[in-house]
Amino acid sequence: MMTLGIGLMMFPALMICIFIGFPVAFSLMGVAVAFGYYRFGDVLVHQLVAKVDDVASYYVLSAVPLFIFMGCLLERSGIAEKLFEAIHLFTRKLPGGLAIGTVLLCVIFAAASGVVGAAEAVVGMLVISVMLRHGYDKGLISGTICAGGSLGTIIPPSVVVVILSPIAGVGVGNLFVGIMLPGLLLAGLYIVYIVGRCTIWPEDGPVLPPPEVEPTIIEKLEIIVTSLLPLGMLIFSVLGTIMLGWATPTEAAAMGAAGTIVLTIIYRTFSFAILQESFLKTLQITAMILTILLGGMMFAGVFVALGGISSVRNAFEAASLGVWSTMLIFMAITFIAGFVLEFISIMIIIVPVAMAVMRSMGVDDVWYSIMFLVVIQTSYLTPPMAPAIFYLRGISPPEIRLADMYRGVVPFIILHFVCLGLIMAFPDLALKLPQMLFDYVPKGTPG
Repeated sequence: MMTLGIGLMMFPALMICIFIGFPVAFSLMGVAVAFGYYRFGDVLVHQLVAKVDDVASYYVLSAVPLFIFMGCLLERSGIAEKLFEAIHLFTRKLPGGLAIGTVLLCVIFAAASGVVGAAEAVVGMLVISVMLRHGYDKGLISGTICAGGSLGTIIPPSVVVVILSPIAGVGVGNLFVGIMLPGLLLAGLYIVYIVGRCTIWPEDGPVLPPPEVEPTIIEKLEIIVTSLLPLGMLIFSVLGTIMLGWATPTEAAAMGAAGTIVLTIIYRTFSFAILQESFLKTLQITAMILTILLGGMMFAGVFVALGGISSVRNAFEAASLGVWSTMLIFMAITFIAGFVLEFISIMIIIVPVAMAVMRSMGVDDVWYSIMFLVVIQTSYLTPPMAPAIFYLRGISPPEIRLADMYRGVVPFIILHFVCLGLIMAFPDLALKLPQMLFDYVPKGTPG
């Protein structure tokens, strides 16, 4: 009983370390070492060395630097301008056409790179001045860019999914294809909201006047082919090969990284300076992610050894809560944690406990993981620690205030809960593609 109590004390100790300013990775490692050494003594060293070996030998994690490299290189390649011009041909006559084009551009960038934040930075710098010039509401501008940038969390190939896979113990291929429909559904909800809002209040997103010189059909086709076709081939080289079973996620990531270099050469934006800068940024981000992941694995290992998961499971059983109630409690904890923690910390702290409890209740791993990803994406938008708002503040002009950003993300956060509710009500949104493509057999969903 005393050991169980020690395990549960790890979470308050971790929160104290984070709130007083220690880096998340070192907070996780420090708490794990302190509690583990107090209970197990020198034996702890063997357990922690085993965790280091687990992280170092987990094959799927080698996809992380490759996807990050794709995002870094695409961010600096100048491809976004050409792509936005092609998308704009289809959206300019719609209410809120610039905002709709922004969402579509973010979807394509998310599918091409899988890196959260890269799309927001590139697209934001491209469209903010254009939207302001045409009188778009500042809250709509902010919310669209923040929400669109967050789609990299839930549209494959997402780096977040690659990180979640070993933590949750769920196959990355099943997660990749499982999040596709929910990701597109969420993007569709964004577009429906933008069209509806700008139809009711046209001043928020006015229809643009026709151009002085309308491009000919041939010119439009040339723009579409030169902008969309190469990037579409890049997306197929990653997602298509995974879905068709031609390549593992890691192999597809390698193809995507090589394809991104080829794409920058085709667009004549390649340079060794850009390549070097992309390599350095990839190294920095990968080192940060893997260090946090290692700390989380160490923390989770000691927590399990101290009987922490058994304590949590027993507490839920003693409370006689049903499956839905337990699931909603974990979702609420994840959402609240998003106010103060970034998404990797949330996954590492909450997922091992939540997955163990939900598995014991017979809930399908893939279905629950995808719902968790939707809530994680919501945390990307929720202040005060909202990374999406931090990115936007770094690239937005002074006339877009922080209050505009906070006001702008609220409707999109609500849309996330609509999407979450639909996945809960219709599990096939998350499970149909894994069943069709990989013969996945769901373990069950609450009746």
